[in-house]
Amino acid sequence: MPKNLDSLGGRAYSLLRQDIIAGTFAPGLPLRLAQLQAKYDIGFSPLREALTRLTAERLVMAESMRGFRVAPLSREDLRDTMGTRIFIETEALRRSIEFGDYDWEARVVSTLHALGRQLTRNEPDDPENLEALEERHRDFHFALVSASGSRRLEQIIDSLYLGSVRYRLLRPPKGSALPKRNLAAEHGAIAEAAISRNAQLASDLLSAHYRLTQESLEAAHIERLDDAM
Repeated sequence: MPKNLDSLGGRAYSLLRQDIIAGTFAPGLPLRLAQLQAKYDIGFSPLREALTRLTAERLVMAESMRGFRVAPLSREDLRDTMGTRIFIETEALRRSIEFGDYDWEARVVSTLHALGRQLTRNEPDDPENLEALEERHRDFHFALVSASGSRRLEQIIDSLYLGSVRYRLLRPPKGSALPKRNLAAEHGAIAEAAISRNAQLASDLLSAHYRLTQESLEAAHIERLDDAM
Protein backbone atom coordinates (compact mmCIF):
# COMPACT_ATOMS: atom_id res chain seq x y z
CA MET A 1 0.00 0.00 0.00
CA PRO A 2 1.41 3.46 -0.87
CA LYS A 3 2.44 5.46 2.17
CA ASN A 4 0.20 8.40 1.33
CA LEU A 5 -2.84 6.11 1.05
CA ASP A 6 -2.38 4.96 4.63
CA SER A 7 -2.15 8.55 5.92
CA LEU A 8 -5.13 9.61 3.79
CA GLY A 9 -7.12 6.66 5.10
CA GLY A 10 -6.37 7.76 8.65
CA ARG A 11 -7.39 11.32 7.87
CA ALA A 12 -10.61 10.17 6.21
CA TYR A 13 -11.37 7.98 9.19
CA SER A 14 -10.83 10.81 11.68
CA LEU A 15 -12.93 13.31 9.71
CA LEU A 16 -15.78 10.90 9.08
CA ARG A 17 -15.87 9.66 12.66
CA GLN A 18 -15.90 13.20 14.02
CA ASP A 19 -18.76 14.24 11.71
CA ILE A 20 -20.83 11.13 12.52
CA ILE A 21 -20.39 11.56 16.28
CA ALA A 22 -21.18 15.28 16.09
CA GLY A 23 -24.34 14.59 14.09
CA THR A 24 -23.17 16.34 10.92
CA PHE A 25 -24.35 13.21 9.12
CA ALA A 26 -27.83 12.28 10.32
CA PRO A 27 -28.51 8.73 11.58
CA GLY A 28 -29.45 6.46 8.68
CA LEU A 29 -28.08 8.84 6.04
CA PRO A 30 -26.51 7.13 3.00
CA LEU A 31 -22.80 7.87 2.68
CA ARG A 32 -22.08 8.31 -1.02
CA LEU A 33 -18.43 8.10 -1.98
CA ALA A 34 -18.73 10.87 -4.57
CA GLN A 35 -20.25 13.25 -2.03
CA LEU A 36 -17.64 12.36 0.59
CA GLN A 37 -14.85 12.86 -1.91
CA ALA A 38 -16.15 16.34 -2.71
CA LYS A 39 -16.53 17.22 0.98
CA TYR A 40 -13.13 16.00 2.18
CA ASP A 41 -11.08 16.12 -1.04
CA ILE A 42 -9.97 12.53 -0.44
CA GLY A 43 -9.98 9.68 -2.96
CA PHE A 44 -12.28 6.67 -3.05
CA SER A 45 -9.77 4.11 -1.75
CA PRO A 46 -8.95 5.94 1.52
CA LEU A 47 -12.65 6.67 2.01
CA ARG A 48 -13.57 2.99 1.59
CA GLU A 49 -10.85 2.09 4.08
CA ALA A 50 -12.27 4.62 6.56
CA LEU A 51 -15.84 3.39 6.08
CA THR A 52 -14.76 -0.19 6.67
CA ARG A 53 -13.07 0.81 9.95
CA LEU A 54 -16.17 2.73 11.03
CA THR A 55 -18.34 -0.27 10.19
CA ALA A 56 -16.27 -2.34 12.63
CA GLU A 57 -16.96 0.34 15.25
CA ARG A 58 -20.71 0.18 14.51
CA LEU A 59 -20.86 3.85 13.55
CA VAL A 60 -21.51 2.91 9.90
CA MET A 61 -23.55 0.11 8.36
CA ALA A 62 -22.58 -1.67 5.14
CA GLU A 63 -25.48 -2.87 3.03
CA SER A 64 -25.10 -5.37 0.21
CA MET A 65 -25.33 -3.67 -3.18
CA ARG A 66 -26.34 -0.38 -1.52
CA GLY A 67 -23.08 0.90 -0.07
CA PHE A 68 -22.74 2.51 3.35
CA ARG A 69 -24.96 4.56 5.63
CA VAL A 70 -24.71 6.09 9.09
CA ALA A 71 -25.80 3.66 11.79
CA PRO A 72 -29.30 4.56 13.04
CA LEU A 73 -30.14 5.56 16.60
CA SER A 74 -32.90 3.88 18.58
CA ARG A 75 -34.14 3.42 22.12
CA GLU A 76 -33.22 -0.27 21.94
CA ASP A 77 -29.66 0.55 20.87
CA LEU A 78 -29.30 3.21 23.57
CA ARG A 79 -30.37 0.76 26.27
CA ASP A 80 -28.09 -1.93 24.88
CA THR A 81 -25.14 0.47 24.68
CA MET A 82 -25.54 1.84 28.21
CA GLY A 83 -26.23 -1.57 29.70
CA THR A 84 -23.11 -2.97 28.09
CA ARG A 85 -21.08 0.03 29.27
CA ILE A 86 -22.17 -0.71 32.83
CA PHE A 87 -21.27 -4.39 32.47
CA ILE A 88 -17.85 -3.75 30.95
CA GLU A 89 -16.75 -0.59 32.73
CA THR A 90 -17.63 -1.70 36.24
CA GLU A 91 -15.36 -4.71 35.73
CA ALA A 92 -12.59 -2.49 34.34
CA LEU A 93 -13.07 -0.10 37.26
CA ARG A 94 -12.79 -2.93 39.78
CA ARG A 95 -9.55 -4.04 38.15
CA SER A 96 -8.20 -0.50 38.13
CA ILE A 97 -9.00 -0.10 41.83
CA GLU A 98 -7.16 -3.36 42.51
CA PHE A 99 -4.12 -2.71 40.32
CA GLY A 100 -3.97 1.08 40.13
CA ASP A 101 -0.95 2.86 41.60
CA TYR A 102 -0.33 6.49 42.59
CA ASP A 103 -0.07 7.50 38.94
CA TRP A 104 -3.54 6.11 38.34
CA GLU A 105 -4.89 8.02 41.33
CA ALA A 106 -3.24 11.17 40.00
CA ARG A 107 -4.90 10.68 36.59
CA VAL A 108 -8.31 10.30 38.19
CA VAL A 109 -7.85 13.38 40.37
CA SER A 110 -6.42 15.58 37.60
CA THR A 111 -9.07 14.66 35.03
CA LEU A 112 -11.82 15.17 37.62
CA HIS A 113 -10.42 18.64 38.33
CA ALA A 114 -10.27 19.50 34.62
CA LEU A 115 -13.84 18.25 34.12
CA GLY A 116 -15.05 20.28 37.09
CA ARG A 117 -13.43 23.44 35.74
CA GLN A 118 -15.10 22.92 32.37
CA LEU A 119 -18.49 22.27 33.94
CA THR A 120 -18.39 25.64 35.68
CA ARG A 121 -18.35 27.45 32.32
CA ASN A 122 -21.91 28.55 31.53
CA GLU A 123 -21.67 28.53 27.74
CA PRO A 124 -24.11 25.79 26.62
CA ASP A 125 -24.38 27.04 23.04
CA ASP A 126 -20.67 27.53 22.41
CA PRO A 127 -19.43 24.71 20.13
CA GLU A 128 -15.85 25.04 21.38
CA ASN A 129 -16.99 24.80 24.98
CA LEU A 130 -19.12 21.75 24.22
CA GLU A 131 -16.20 20.09 22.44
CA ALA A 132 -13.86 20.82 25.35
CA LEU A 133 -16.45 19.55 27.84
CA GLU A 134 -16.86 16.32 25.92
CA GLU A 135 -13.09 15.86 25.84
CA ARG A 136 -12.77 16.45 29.60
CA HIS A 137 -15.67 14.08 30.24
CA ARG A 138 -14.09 11.37 28.13
CA ASP A 139 -10.70 11.86 29.81
CA PHE A 140 -12.20 11.36 33.26
CA HIS A 141 -14.11 8.19 32.44
CA PHE A 142 -11.11 6.69 30.66
CA ALA A 143 -8.84 7.60 33.58
CA LEU A 144 -11.10 5.64 35.93
CA VAL A 145 -10.51 2.39 34.01
CA SER A 146 -6.98 3.11 32.77
CA ALA A 147 -5.30 0.71 35.22
CA SER A 148 -7.36 -2.36 34.31
CA GLY A 149 -4.31 -3.96 32.69
CA SER A 150 -6.31 -5.07 29.65
CA ARG A 151 -5.95 -3.43 26.25
CA ARG A 152 -8.86 -5.50 25.00
CA LEU A 153 -11.10 -4.01 27.65
CA GLU A 154 -9.88 -0.52 26.76
CA GLN A 155 -10.70 -1.09 23.08
CA ILE A 156 -14.20 -2.30 23.93
CA ILE A 157 -14.74 0.68 26.23
CA ASP A 158 -13.62 3.07 23.50
CA SER A 159 -16.08 1.52 21.03
CA LEU A 160 -18.95 1.72 23.54
CA TYR A 161 -18.07 5.33 24.31
CA LEU A 162 -18.36 6.22 20.62
CA GLY A 163 -21.77 4.57 20.51
CA SER A 164 -23.09 6.44 23.55
CA VAL A 165 -21.68 9.89 22.78
CA ARG A 166 -23.83 10.11 19.63
CA TYR A 167 -26.90 10.10 21.86
CA ARG A 168 -25.49 12.59 24.35
CA LEU A 169 -24.67 15.08 21.59
CA LEU A 170 -28.21 15.03 20.19
CA ARG A 171 -29.87 18.41 20.60
CA PRO A 172 -33.13 18.09 22.58
CA PRO A 173 -36.27 18.98 20.60
CA LYS A 174 -37.60 22.52 20.97
CA GLY A 175 -39.44 22.98 24.22
CA SER A 176 -37.64 20.14 25.98
CA ALA A 177 -34.35 19.79 27.79
CA LEU A 178 -32.33 17.18 29.57
CA PRO A 179 -33.21 16.87 33.29
CA LYS A 180 -31.01 18.94 35.60
CA ARG A 181 -28.26 16.95 37.29
CA ASN A 182 -25.34 17.77 39.53
CA LEU A 183 -22.74 16.22 37.26
CA ALA A 184 -19.83 17.57 39.30
CA ALA A 185 -21.19 15.81 42.39
CA GLU A 186 -21.85 12.56 40.50
CA HIS A 187 -18.34 12.41 39.06
CA GLY A 188 -16.79 13.51 42.33
CA ALA A 189 -18.49 10.73 44.28
CA ILE A 190 -17.32 8.10 41.78
CA ALA A 191 -13.75 9.39 41.96
CA GLU A 192 -13.75 9.53 45.75
CA ALA A 193 -14.98 5.94 46.05
CA ALA A 194 -12.39 4.77 43.51
CA ILE A 195 -9.47 6.53 45.20
CA SER A 196 -10.65 5.17 48.56
CA ARG A 197 -10.44 1.69 46.97
CA ASN A 198 -14.11 0.99 47.65
CA ALA A 199 -14.76 -1.10 44.56
CA GLN A 200 -18.37 -1.95 45.35
CA LEU A 201 -19.41 1.64 46.01
CA ALA A 202 -17.50 2.97 43.00
CA SER A 203 -19.13 0.38 40.72
CA ASP A 204 -22.59 1.13 42.12
CA LEU A 205 -22.11 4.87 41.63
CA LEU A 206 -20.82 4.42 38.08
CA SER A 207 -23.78 2.18 37.25
CA ALA A 208 -26.24 4.70 38.68
CA HIS A 209 -24.52 7.51 36.74
CA TYR A 210 -24.95 5.67 33.44
CA ARG A 211 -28.55 4.66 34.20
CA LEU A 212 -29.43 8.29 34.88
CA THR A 213 -27.83 9.26 31.58
CA GLN A 214 -29.84 6.63 29.73
CA GLU A 215 -33.11 7.65 31.39
CA SER A 216 -32.58 11.36 30.77
CA LEU A 217 -31.71 10.78 27.11
CA GLU A 218 -34.76 8.58 26.62
CA ALA A 219 -36.99 11.21 28.22
CA ALA A 220 -35.61 14.02 26.07
CA HIS A 221 -35.54 12.15 22.76
CA ILE A 222 -38.28 9.54 23.16
CA GLU A 223 -40.22 10.47 20.01
CA ARG A 224 -37.09 10.62 17.86
CA LEU A 225 -35.82 7.29 19.19
CA ASP A 226 -39.21 5.62 18.83
CA ASP A 227 -39.39 6.77 15.21
CA ALA A 228 -36.01 5.14 14.55
CA MET A 229 -37.14 1.74 15.80
